[in-house]
Amino acid sequence: MSQRICFTLRVTPERLDEYIARHSPVWPEMLEEIAASGRRDYSIFHLVDGLLVGTYVTDDDEAAQAYLAQSEVAARWEESMAPFFVGLDGRPDQAAEIHPEVFHLETQLAAARGAS
Repeated sequence: MSQRICFTLRVTPERLDEYIARHSPVWPEMLEEIAASGRRDYSIFHLVDGLLVGTYVTDDDEAAQAYLAQSEVAARWEESMAPFFVGLDGRPDQAAEIHPEVFHLETQLAAARGAS
């Protein structure tokens, strides 16, 4: 069963433009590592004042996290990105705050249609 993950991180507002530029594009080898970890439909959004919200889908988030934790490519990428973040202890990909899902349309539609 797929898991939909939502996380937040905060970038120093003064470095936001540089952060965005570093994602246009992300290193090709890092893109491949993200895909190899099992993450898909991955997006990061900027809300306000450096607040980032990211989402992705995976079949096993614990396995995806473990894969990226041991990846040399991910370690280099995260080391290069770490100076952008506010109040972060550790690698950004391992220290982001995860948020519980409250509502998902397709899940509720499927349940409602199955019940009728």
